[in-house]
Amino acid sequence: MALDGCGQLCKCVLILFNIIFGLVGFAMLGLGLWLRFSSETRGFFNIDLNTQQFVIGVSVLIVLGAVILLVAAFGDYGVCNENRTALGVFSCLLAILAVVEIGAGVFAYRRSDEVGEQLAKFYTSVYAQYVDKRDPGLAVTLSMFHNALHCCGLIGALDPLVQKTCPETGIFETFTLPACPTVIINIFESNAPLVTGLFLGTAAMLILALMCSALLSKEIQRSQSSPPPYVLLSSTTVLSSPNQDPVFFTPLPVVIPVADALSQPRCAAASS
Repeated sequence: MALDGCGQLCKCVLILFNIIFGLVGFAMLGLGLWLRFSSETRGFFNIDLNTQQFVIGVSVLIVLGAVILLVAAFGDYGVCNENRTALGVFSCLLAILAVVEIGAGVFAYRRSDEVGEQLAKFYTSVYAQYVDKRDPGLAVTLSMFHNALHCCGLIGALDPLVQKTCPETGIFETFTLPACPTVIINIFESNAPLVTGLFLGTAAMLILALMCSALLSKEIQRSQSSPPPYVLLSSTTVLSSPNQDPVFFTPLPVVIPVADALSQPRCAAASS
């Protein structure tokens, strides 16, 4: 039996969700693998940091991207083939990701100052390593920081040691471009609610997809267990089992109308 309108709607929503989810996971996995194994960025993992923030961040990026791809694969297979087992695995993985998102949002809000300080220390370490070795991979990392945060070095756009990696600005903006460690700390301290809202919004989207998956699984179970509303008959259709006893019907008595019964003797007398 085909799915009803609600089931079809949930199916379309989940297909679209899994396509977007899979693309995000693929981008995260690709970026993580590039940062880990590219010749330009492989030197990042040789930086001596006390907390190894960059190495941990890239590792989390790779693992999270792979998990998201796995979730999208289970979701697409379960939705397209109407497989309740795959949808169950998909729902369990979505629930785990939603809990992780909520926990990460709460942690980012409560430890926003600490996260900002650690990232600022990481930037300072990369800055020192670049000034010492002039490694091209470190230059790429500094350029990513500078262009994303619109900052430059430890003293601003006038920093001569990393000026090549700073964003291009006008004459007047050159004197107002801030230093990166200050910008990093201010972003995490002032925008902590925004970061938390981003995490919680992502968790809400995952929970919505989880509800659609549960509803679709229930609709699939109902459609597979309910009998069809009608039977198509043809010359080859067998309605009963061969071993079933035949059913006999009692013939109905023929009733002759009274007017016809009275007219029959008269017709017989006239003919005689």
